[in-house]
Amino acid sequence: MLDYSSLLLAAALSGTCLSITMFAIWFAAPQARFVLTVGCGILVLVAHVVLFWRYARDPSPWLCQIVLALLSLGFLVLCLSAMQYLGVRDYGRAILPTLAAMAVCAGVTYLGLDGVGFIVTYATVTALLTLMGVMFWIKGGGHDRRILLVVSFLSSVCALSFVLCAAVLLVKGQWTLGVAPDNWAERLNSVVAVACMTGLGALTLSLHHLQAQTELKAETMTDPLTGLMNRRALTAFYGERAFGPFMSVAMFDLDHFKKTNDAFGHPVGDQVLRRFATVIRKYARTGVDAFRLGGEEFVLVMSRMTEEKAYEIASKISVAFGTEVVATQLGPLRSTVSGGVGFGGTGGSSLDDVLAEADAALYAAKRAGRNRVIVQNKERKTDQVEPALRSA
Repeated sequence: MLDYSSLLLAAALSGTCLSITMFAIWFAAPQARFVLTVGCGILVLVAHVVLFWRYARDPSPWLCQIVLALLSLGFLVLCLSAMQYLGVRDYGRAILPTLAAMAVCAGVTYLGLDGVGFIVTYATVTALLTLMGVMFWIKGGGHDRRILLVVSFLSSVCALSFVLCAAVLLVKGQWTLGVAPDNWAERLNSVVAVACMTGLGALTLSLHHLQAQTELKAETMTDPLTGLMNRRALTAFYGERAFGPFMSVAMFDLDHFKKTNDAFGHPVGDQVLRRFATVIRKYARTGVDAFRLGGEEFVLVMSRMTEEKAYEIASKISVAFGTEVVATQLGPLRSTVSGGVGFGGTGGSSLDDVLAEADAALYAAKRAGRNRVIVQNKERKTDQVEPALRSA
């Protein structure tokens, strides 16, 4: 059976390997900063374990204060890594109480009440672990609930082990120790700490992999120039949908865009595309999604909306874009856009069918003189806009 020193050594070795692994992951993926924070937190705890082992062999008041401070600091850093991953920016609610508890611990330990210092530190660590578990449970709605459930469980078990350590000291009234505490709760805590460190490492890898998958999926479904969703996203979200009579697709095509690129250059053309994306994004909300299909073609999918309302939104986008001005070396540039709107049927139409209808209406708008929106085969010219200073 392992003795207490062996348990501490196992915890230190496990923590060192995990921190090295975390640092290696961070070097490979610098954007995963929470992984770096986890590695730093574990490394601080490794330093705590090593110095605690030293303190158990040769106790001193100053070493005791350092050991307790490192224990609180290590779990504080782990708590901050959880906040980083979950996007919780209120770091002060963890940092300030922890620093206050560390100051109290240092004070009572300096006065010779090292047993009270251990109790305060164990209570602090318990609070940090509890906060981590609660945050992962409440704030993780968009993440894999199974992984978060395991994180919360490990945090709770680890917190319970520190509660037991504090309870033993309280029950025995050990306010002054002079040596490192050594009892069944401390030994149990060492075993739990090794298990939790191992579990934390595996879960950190899983969370990093999950985050990387989410970011990769977002990148593959986002147009890098405009920030709108792309054709792949349109197919993923609506490819299997049946379009009813209250669903519609508005397709837009910037007028004479090739001439804009030829006359003003592609950088100006990119500005025009981004400007239209900004206009169409203003109308995106729940049930209204904007996409860039490629080139100068854009699509707006509208749900739970009448034909009149869908046409009104498409017309407003056309008019609003006509008032946009892009500054160029040749002078101010105004561009226009043509649009066509297609609708689903009572029996349910496919995305391809509605896109084809919207595309036919779009080309009808082009043939009719551009700078207008047409619904199906019925032309409805948009409100007149001011004459362009320089028309594309």
